[in-house]
Amino acid sequence: MSEIWQLSATELARRIALRQLSSVEVVDAHLARIDAVNPALNAVVRVLADQARAAADQADRRLAAGESVGPLHGVPFTVKENIDMAGLPTTWGVPALADAVVPVDAPVVERMRAAGAIPIGRTNLPDMALRIHTVSSLHGLTRNPWHPGRTAGGSSGGEAAALASGMSPLGLGNDIGGSLRNPANACGVASIRPSAGRVPDADVGPKGGNLLAVQLMNVQGPMARRVADVRLALRVLMGAHARDPWSIDAPFEGPALTRPIRVAVMPEPPGGNTHSAVAATVRRASLALADAGYVVEEINPPRYEDAISCWARFILGDFASELDTLSLILGVDAMSFLNNFQAAVPALADTAAWSNLMVERHAIARAWSVFMAERPLLLSPTWTQSPPEHGFDSATAEGAAVAKELMRPVVPANLLGLPSACVPAGRDEATGLPIGVLVTGQRFREDLCLAAAEAIETRLGLATPIDPVR
Repeated sequence: MSEIWQLSATELARRIALRQLSSVEVVDAHLARIDAVNPALNAVVRVLADQARAAADQADRRLAAGESVGPLHGVPFTVKENIDMAGLPTTWGVPALADAVVPVDAPVVERMRAAGAIPIGRTNLPDMALRIHTVSSLHGLTRNPWHPGRTAGGSSGGEAAALASGMSPLGLGNDIGGSLRNPANACGVASIRPSAGRVPDADVGPKGGNLLAVQLMNVQGPMARRVADVRLALRVLMGAHARDPWSIDAPFEGPALTRPIRVAVMPEPPGGNTHSAVAATVRRASLALADAGYVVEEINPPRYEDAISCWARFILGDFASELDTLSLILGVDAMSFLNNFQAAVPALADTAAWSNLMVERHAIARAWSVFMAERPLLLSPTWTQSPPEHGFDSATAEGAAVAKELMRPVVPANLLGLPSACVPAGRDEATGLPIGVLVTGQRFREDLCLAAAEAIETRLGLATPIDPVR
């Protein structure tokens, strides 16, 4: 019989609803698991034991009283520490914000609580969520459960490591440059970057608003070990919210498509090298989709390298306005990475350059929209290389360039506002590390992305959670 902490969120919710398990038992099992394995990983940086036990006791009382409950009633979850939780600091991983206590929950936390879920911990991230390697100047390094010497990815690296090792069945993260999918790939779990506007994104920020790149490219989203749990959490999180003026209500399931669904397969994305093990994993995933009834075709989307370049110029051009402030709060390694990454991307010279960049973005989006009208899904690597060693991205300019190259498959979805799911599809024989693939789709077709990801998971998925490799 499985340990409680090994069960999926869906199964935990089912057993709690049937009163086969109490929420107190479930929360206590996950808190004990945090005590057992977190010292080796440093994924959970704030444990909410007292609050979680009190909420679990109340959840059990409500169920015993016959009250109507939500789809995640009594199920624990963890929250990345750049997502607001009322009464707790939103630290963004930096000492300058260690005491930045906020008065209200972010919409995604609010909705998880409304569905009955119980927060049990806060998870680590790199300084200001600006790296694909999770080391925080406030909380330190998060290790990968599969390999202690390799990165857990970022910026939601604490979430991914906690999920993969059984400390949490569900997590909340965010994604402006792959930050839900990079660590899912590195740690062998599942996630989805929802379409822009699908899930509300709001925080208690000092300016009362966000940079344009954040408005157009950042999203909040769920992470879990199983695709079914990602789907369940997404349905809880989605929908318009007054605090996010750009969030919308849209049905989860879109119009029926002509079957079989065509999938564009890109084992070796343009713009750099791809490790042979990664390309082979994508091709195995494409065979899994073919076995599930999809029609697969190796073909690249249009203007792929332009999309990567446009994303980099957009995000770094916008963040350039914040460099003076960031230099005061980022750690040395984080600032080194940002400077090296910035140096590799052409600067936007003036307002005309900004205007032309937005024109370029629109033209790329149109080309992709036409392409995906015929091929509604795109299968690709998540990263084109295995997760590198700790600190790879900040030590040298070459390391930053490697980071920029290996993460290139994740960023078109950010630029274009598309849904993009990550699912484990194998392991690298040389390192033992997981290899995840991306299923990217048309806007607001998360249903199609997750169905295809689940077909891959059924045939190629990894057995998680695992005990951390020491």
